[in-house]
Amino acid sequence: MIQAQNLQKSFGLQMLFSDAGFQVGKGERIGLVGRNGSGKSTLFKIILNEEGCDTGNISIPKNYSIGYLSQHLNFTHATIFEEACSALKPNEDGWIESYKVESILSGLGFDKDTMEKESPSMLSGGFQIRLNLAKALAAEPNLLLLDEPTNYLDIVSVRWLQKFLKSWPGELMLITHDRRFMDSVCTHTLGIHRQKIRKIRGSVAKLQDAILADEEVHLKTIENDAAKREHLQKFIERFRYKASKAKSVQSKVKALERHEPLANLEKIKSLDFEFTEADFPAKRMLTVKRLSFGFSEFPLMENLNFELYKGDRLAIIGPNGKGKTTLLNLLAGELKSKEGSIEIHNSTVINYFGQTNVSRLDLQKTVEEEIQSSLEDRTRGKARSLAGVMMFEGDNALKKIQVLSGGERSRVLLAKILGKPCNLLLLDEPTNHLDMDSVDSLIEALDEFKGAAILVSHDEEILHAFAKRLIIFDRGEAKFFDGTYQDFLERVGWQSESAYPRSSQKSNHDRHTRAEQILQKSRILRPLEQKIKEIESKIQQKEDFISECEKNIVVAAEEGNGLKITEMSKEMESAKNQVAKLFAEWEQVSKELEQVSTDKKP
Repeated sequence: MIQAQNLQKSFGLQMLFSDAGFQVGKGERIGLVGRNGSGKSTLFKIILNEEGCDTGNISIPKNYSIGYLSQHLNFTHATIFEEACSALKPNEDGWIESYKVESILSGLGFDKDTMEKESPSMLSGGFQIRLNLAKALAAEPNLLLLDEPTNYLDIVSVRWLQKFLKSWPGELMLITHDRRFMDSVCTHTLGIHRQKIRKIRGSVAKLQDAILADEEVHLKTIENDAAKREHLQKFIERFRYKASKAKSVQSKVKALERHEPLANLEKIKSLDFEFTEADFPAKRMLTVKRLSFGFSEFPLMENLNFELYKGDRLAIIGPNGKGKTTLLNLLAGELKSKEGSIEIHNSTVINYFGQTNVSRLDLQKTVEEEIQSSLEDRTRGKARSLAGVMMFEGDNALKKIQVLSGGERSRVLLAKILGKPCNLLLLDEPTNHLDMDSVDSLIEALDEFKGAAILVSHDEEILHAFAKRLIIFDRGEAKFFDGTYQDFLERVGWQSESAYPRSSQKSNHDRHTRAEQILQKSRILRPLEQKIKEIESKIQQKEDFISECEKNIVVAAEEGNGLKITEMSKEMESAKNQVAKLFAEWEQVSKELEQVSTDKKP
């Protein structure tokens, strides 16, 4: 559907892409991965024609619509529901389309009264972005571009969006730091790596394995290449002045001149850090007894009780606006409880990573100055060292906070925390704006930390990796849960996922009729979907075999085994022909599936 060729894009001395290309096929849901600053968002802007590329082009079919999650807030309708309905296509009307919009808004956290009565202008910034997301989903463009959509959602809405996107009818390109979310939704992964773009069918881990294998082959080839050059050089030096070897020497000289040495791979920097620990001589760090807190007549928590011990890993989870960050602020001493008590051991030393703390960074200070201001000894050398750990090396440490991205500001706050020893970490959405590699580094640092940590997050990947116990804001209350996040899902689950779905303003008969229509359609869809899965499995097997053949050919070439090269080449060509036939079969079944899926008639 979309084809990009020979893309090159740079900003000043920073090259993002060089001779890069990719394709977006029909029905593909593609996860776009790459480190912060690699050009993921820029690639979206190029596809949207908001940003030009230096060279190359992107071919997009005529009348092919592209939708995206806009950060621009421009609302023109009186209510949230009317604003969301404005995204529907002109020929769409009737209760089914209205039901679709209502379902989307509900899934993204809007209740029925709010969506029908409240003006979009009265929403908070985060919920205004959610409204833009609802409009993008309701419009059902041919290609939907989503750049970190989960940053604006709570955990319940993230889980709803994940299910919604898995049945997205068109093409999709998604940027997210949540690997679990991406792998669940996407059929393919597209990676920006070393200024090139590579796409595979499958998960993020599969792409990373493929890149690692390629780089290992490249490094091995460099070693072999260096050995060959050394051999040629020695031959030339040994026989340079022997007349009987003059012809051979000249041949070797020409071969050496023709054979350009392969470039070494530039080392890619990653976050690699550990939290500085303060000693804690006791077991119990803090005790919360009968804690209650709220604003005016709206209680956020009542009679909450729990204890925290050295080494504990406690996650605070729930929908937005229910009190998660408020509880962290109470534990950090930034708010005072109205009822109950928080008893903190004298040896407890707290470091707090919070979104409000990120916003409190001094915009006029440099990275180095901001880090230095948090150090007890205020030494510039230590500030520079911590800046380097957070990938602000050299002159990057002299950048002002005001020019940094959200992810870079988060890394500055992490550096400030690293500079102060602690034994209790309070972390409020620390993965927002970080790339996947940085999230992995954070999880590793938390694994190594011997103190206790309390985390607020909607990222299910980090919750599964981190949480041993939970505080859950759901069902109108805050409760302590002694178990992992998986334990909670299996034993309790989210209220919104277990409740009977809200209906549209139609009778029970209409609702049951629609359910029956959906059931009848699903009976037709399932065999087609199963057939596609079988074909995709066969394609994957053949592609894996082709990759293995390519590696074997490289080895055979290094060994000078011409017979093996011929044999492998024939097998690889046969496999490629089979893949082409399988893709043709896949396309035919996909057309049948699309026809059934898009037929709105009973």
